[in-house]
Amino acid sequence: MTQIEEKVIDSTFQFSTPVTLNSPELQSLFDFIALGASERDRDRILPYDVVELIRRSRLGALRIPVAEGGAGRTARELFEVAIRLGDADANVAHIVRNHFSITERILRSERTARNRRWLKAAVDGAIFGSAANELELKKAGGGGVVNTKLTPDGNGYRLNGTKYYSTGSLYADFLYVRLLTPEDIPATGIIPSNREGVELVDDWDGFGQRLTGTGTTKFTNVRVEADEVILEKDTDKDNLPYNIVPQLFLTAVNAGIIRSVLRDATALIHKRPRTFYHAVAEQAADDPLLQQTIGQISANAFAAEAIVLAAADGLDRLAVAKTQGEEAQLAAALAASLGASKAKLIVDDLALRSATLLFEVGGASTTKKSSNLDRHWRNARTLASHNPSHFKARAIGDYEINGTPLPPRGFF
Repeated sequence: MTQIEEKVIDSTFQFSTPVTLNSPELQSLFDFIALGASERDRDRILPYDVVELIRRSRLGALRIPVAEGGAGRTARELFEVAIRLGDADANVAHIVRNHFSITERILRSERTARNRRWLKAAVDGAIFGSAANELELKKAGGGGVVNTKLTPDGNGYRLNGTKYYSTGSLYADFLYVRLLTPEDIPATGIIPSNREGVELVDDWDGFGQRLTGTGTTKFTNVRVEADEVILEKDTDKDNLPYNIVPQLFLTAVNAGIIRSVLRDATALIHKRPRTFYHAVAEQAADDPLLQQTIGQISANAFAAEAIVLAAADGLDRLAVAKTQGEEAQLAAALAASLGASKAKLIVDDLALRSATLLFEVGGASTTKKSSNLDRHWRNARTLASHNPSHFKARAIGDYEINGTPLPPRGFF
């Protein structure tokens, strides 16, 4: 970060408490993020300064109870924020996706000393990133581990291995790492990202979500303390079969993209200096065809947001079910996962259609690289590809027809 950037940030934003849904500071932060979103995406400017602002705002503590220093907001409110952040910058929204997934897992777990320590770090502004995927696995998303392993080292361990698609980790303070114990048992470690031997490589070259730091993470003889490793049998491990937050967060970002498309489409109408000779109106703003297109995008944005928030309500119902016994909790988790899965199928389609309609509003001149309006389609398509719709739809159909529970892994 340059001295000028530091000065602008310091003079503009002051955060005394963790921001909440209605904080004026939160809207100011999102407005600031939106101003540079297109330029960052076009020129591949990594948003370290923006992530630093998110740290200072303590947005990552949105779901942590007030009694523990957080904002204490509901799941529905979290996803309202996710949509607004996706509207401001889809890259930045995706960067913090794993943070909220990880903190949600910790919140669902027993409050041991280490879980309280990790939640306190989030309250203080720390960002959590994930390093879970390995290309050697034949089946993506199954939670398996083959090459990232602990070896004994005194009263702790050493970690060696390589992870891929580590979204957000480039900007994170802590890494949530899937690994093998010395006995070849799958486990999870949460370790500082700046620990000696951790290498974060910015080698993601996707055509969309270019700035998310979805690159390679290498661990070379990294020291891991014993209480940084969460074993499958530990009582403070989240054992819920469906995590839900990661998949619904991507869908919320796509809902945010539709809102951003609507803003850009409306701006194009007002800036458009000319129209086609065979158009039915002299001014673009008076053209009924363009009005109809804007109206369709607006309806898509409304529907997408409503669908995401309806699915988010399932997470709040899950929190209530937790007090009603294991059977009620499992039923609520399945229902919430089904809601998130169905939301994805519809919202992804609306996002891609809306991003295409944007070019109907502006014509060929909107395809200029300098305008970077293609970022909306590229980002929406990339987000949707994380969790292919046809596989998701098949699983939903199998449940509806045969009562087969959804697969209890990362994509659900």
